[in-house]
Amino acid sequence: MSNDAVLVTGGLGFIGSNLVHRLSGSSEIDIIDNMHTGSPSNIEELKNNKGIRIFNEDAKKAVDHKDRKYGTIYHLGFYSASPMYRKDPQLVSEVISGMISIMESARRNDSSVVFSSTSSIYNGITPPHREDAIPRITDFYTEARIACERLGQLYNDLYGINVSAMRFFSVYGKHEASKDGYANLATQFLWSMKKNESPVIYGDGTQRRDFIYADDVVDALIKASGYRGYDAFNVGTGKNFSLNELVDLLNRMLGKNVKPKYIEMPVKNYVHETLADTAKSEKKLGFRARVTLEEGLRLINEYYK
Repeated sequence: MSNDAVLVTGGLGFIGSNLVHRLSGSSEIDIIDNMHTGSPSNIEELKNNKGIRIFNEDAKKAVDHKDRKYGTIYHLGFYSASPMYRKDPQLVSEVISGMISIMESARRNDSSVVFSSTSSIYNGITPPHREDAIPRITDFYTEARIACERLGQLYNDLYGINVSAMRFFSVYGKHEASKDGYANLATQFLWSMKKNESPVIYGDGTQRRDFIYADDVVDALIKASGYRGYDAFNVGTGKNFSLNELVDLLNRMLGKNVKPKYIEMPVKNYVHETLADTAKSEKKLGFRARVTLEEGLRLINEYYK
């Protein structure tokens, strides 16, 4: 059994596939993905890599994988958008069950666990958002991630498992096509505006997001794999933009003048502003985002041609 092997749940999805591309060639990789928003096309270039194995199953099956000893488990195989939970609140129990399976696998193998939490935990809290903020009760999606964070800390307290909860801010980048309507707003706006279609904005467009490019997120995940203990880390840039500013940036880049379509806010407890306080991630992980929003938009515009 290899001590260098890694497990990536959600490895055919958006962020997971970006991570798999980065790790390929340096580690044996097992991918668990139930194909909810993942697609084998996201790692098409790696299909002949004999060090990668793909299992079409849920993260709850992770504990059954016993023929490889994982040094690190990257648990990214979560139902990843709040609307999914509004449609089916039972997803909360699915997420918790998957997290327990991951932690039991880590306990058996003495693996480090790095998993995707969310900046939605800060909904309603005045920015900039620090990891020591006390979350409010806002929605099912957030409650599922809070439960996973507490489980991670519990397994660290009881069994000494190293766990990093990565609170992703607004992640955009390559390999989002399989997410379709759940893709990041930056990417969805780009897709619409390239076709001269108006991007749809809830409310007046003054809501702000801390947009972070997927390659930077991958950097944070890999740095966290070496962290010892339990902690939660913001994965953002420390700078945010309104959706109106996002539209302006895209228009300038594309040489267009596409006007957004504003509709009445349909969501209760909508997250109005996200802004990461990055001090803790910089100090404890040595992580700082490098890609500006302007540069990231240019990169995805080239990629999604």
